[in-house]
Amino acid sequence: MIKITNLEKIYRTEEVLTTALNKVNLEVAEGEFVAIMGPSGCGKSTLLNILGLLDEPEAGSFLFNGQEVANVNESQRAELRKRNIGFVFQSFNLIDELTVYENVELPLLYLGVKPAERRKRVEEVLEKVQIKHRQNHYPQQLSGGQQQRVAVARAVINKPHLLLADEPTGNLDSSNGNEVMELLSELNEQGTTIVMVTHSEHDARYSHRIIRMLDGQTIMTEQMASQAIL
Repeated sequence: MIKITNLEKIYRTEEVLTTALNKVNLEVAEGEFVAIMGPSGCGKSTLLNILGLLDEPEAGSFLFNGQEVANVNESQRAELRKRNIGFVFQSFNLIDELTVYENVELPLLYLGVKPAERRKRVEEVLEKVQIKHRQNHYPQQLSGGQQQRVAVARAVINKPHLLLADEPTGNLDSSNGNEVMELLSELNEQGTTIVMVTHSEHDARYSHRIIRMLDGQTIMTEQMASQAIL
């Protein structure tokens, strides 16, 4: 699904040149669950932004489902994102003025899905993440774990080929964090490809493979024997 070759990203100011990614090479197969780890500033969030087509590289190749996307324009990136990629963030990013149902439905509105199909798909995904009983509540009426379940539901409502998670348990206690990781693991078992950035060794063990980064480079890959539910 993903093949990155010699990818580079440089941030420039008037005084400083910062190499965020330095000739990174990476492949992610369809159906994999990959965790990316490393210290703050190592380039993992920059890499995730490029994988999510939120940013573009300075140099190198990025094949997504066989299509070269390293230098496509913003409108092309937006269309590819909308139809292929779901995002889960540390801060949930739910809209406080919308109910759980309306938050999850929003991506389908952008895609122009008809009302009957929207209702069917929203109800199905709310059942899947076990939050349907809260569909008429607002985000501030939910616990952190419940809010992240809603965020996951919104991320997968359009059945993306790829789910990108950026510190998905960073704002949660261990109990809620485990619930979210088990949910991501279940989605992966059902066929969703997941790439997750995390500082948590515990969370990373749910993946098939851990890629460790340092100073803008991938320095080590660890294959997990199996997904550990701890």
